[in-house]
Amino acid sequence: MTTLLLIVIYIAFIGLGIPDSLFGTAWPAISAELGLPVSWANFVTMLISGGTIVSSLLSTRLINRFGTALITAVSTSMTALALLGFSMSGSMAWLCLFSIPLGLGAGSIDTALNNYVALHYKAAHMNFLHCFYGIGVSLSPFLMSLALSKSSWQTGYRSVFWFQLGIAALTIASLPLWKKVRHSAQSEGEETGRSAGLLSLIRKSRVRHVCMVFFGSCGLEYTCGVWGSTFLVHARGLTADAAALLITFYYIGIASGRFLSGVLSGKLTSRQLVKTGQSILLAALVLILLPLPATAAGIGLFLTGLGNGPVFPNMLHLTPQNFGKDLSQAVMGVQMAASYVGILLAPALFGILAQTVSAALFPYYLLVCWGIMMAGSLLSSHKPLL
Repeated sequence: MTTLLLIVIYIAFIGLGIPDSLFGTAWPAISAELGLPVSWANFVTMLISGGTIVSSLLSTRLINRFGTALITAVSTSMTALALLGFSMSGSMAWLCLFSIPLGLGAGSIDTALNNYVALHYKAAHMNFLHCFYGIGVSLSPFLMSLALSKSSWQTGYRSVFWFQLGIAALTIASLPLWKKVRHSAQSEGEETGRSAGLLSLIRKSRVRHVCMVFFGSCGLEYTCGVWGSTFLVHARGLTADAAALLITFYYIGIASGRFLSGVLSGKLTSRQLVKTGQSILLAALVLILLPLPATAAGIGLFLTGLGNGPVFPNMLHLTPQNFGKDLSQAVMGVQMAASYVGILLAPALFGILAQTVSAALFPYYLLVCWGIMMAGSLLSSHKPLL
């Protein structure tokens, strides 16, 4: 039963990844069709990220009340309906409206499933879990690139909606399975953990420094996802459909990095995997920075995904080890909120820079995010647990 449940969780993470890469890939076509300024993508991304921050901070209370299974099913269904709404949108107002359920649907499921796997499965499973997330974020830009080359961005959203709807149906059908796997009230208490005040957690230096790692890593990841296509179009001269296809390799890099991390987790610790990924990431950003043809930038984006991919899941898996199982759910919610603050602010700030200065600042901006992540890693490694 536990193996079957793990498969369901893996597939649910494909559904979590599907919406995350779609908007950035489609935005050059959306902005051109609707006649919108480039920086207006920030309105959508900030609404999505704001929703995920709220639901992440409320996740411990929601999971304690409704359970991981129901949160997973409802959240996945919300994201499916939001994607359908995007496919029917013809103005910025409608895009912003459907961004709200898309964001709210992502936060709680992300926190719930990450903590469940961190508590009950090995590091390899956490890496493979996020590898499946990488499959989701790789699938949607590929489908969008096909739609852009043959039809429209609305068709791309509609195609992805059907995938998400199928995953939502699976999570609903799996609700009885969670009840069979739950052995006792004690194991349920282990899953959800005890509540802790937000301010009391933030006061702990180790929590703040670990949150810097999540902020920098996720800020970098989503800046690449949201603005990578725009960088390739405006700074490297590619067409929108060619840029969308090239960005697919960035997401393949994320999935590959997490898969390899899962394979290597038996030989390397989670901390060693994080450090290795951060080193690869630095080399990748230097490659993007160099004045080379667009193909080299594409390789650099692939390596960016490859290097940054292992950081997030391995840091998550260290949460019970760093803070104890009883606090892991509460700390996980704070870490996810920090991640989404990075997702909210980092792409939004770069959007302003791309609009007012130049999209060519893209690689320099990513280096700043890398620096924040490294500062958090160094500080947290020299502090007591709490």
